[in-house]
Amino acid sequence: MTNHWGTRPRPRENEAQPATIPVKSWLCILRRGMAVTSTLETVRKLITELSPGERAQALQWIAGMIGHASPGVDHTAGACGGEPCLARTRIPVWVLVQAFRLGSSESEILRAYPSLRAEDLSNAWSYYDHHREEIDRQIAENESA
Repeated sequence: MTNHWGTRPRPRENEAQPATIPVKSWLCILRRGMAVTSTLETVRKLITELSPGERAQALQWIAGMIGHASPGVDHTAGACGGEPCLARTRIPVWVLVQAFRLGSSESEILRAYPSLRAEDLSNAWSYYDHHREEIDRQIAENESA
């Protein structure tokens, strides 16, 4: 726990010490396949125990793990042939890109897919910007099928 200056108060002589877990240990929690909500809650609690320097180091590790991940777009083996789909849906990114290319506006796409939000379309466009060749190939494959 930190005080209002952002530093940890010194423990009193007979006071119990809070358990601290090294940054690398809590990052391992993310790799063990625990439920996402409990993992995120655990990480949130552990982060409050870190010093500002440790938090910066953890942030660097997490950024390195993420790499070129696209928020809101998932690749799930066994779902839609492993094609990139919008999170929470089975709607492939290529379907939305092709609909837009064929003249559908964003509002028409949102009406056609009521479960989607404007944020989902933004995520799809961002994914396409970074993975054009992959999406163009998927569109071509589905046109020739």
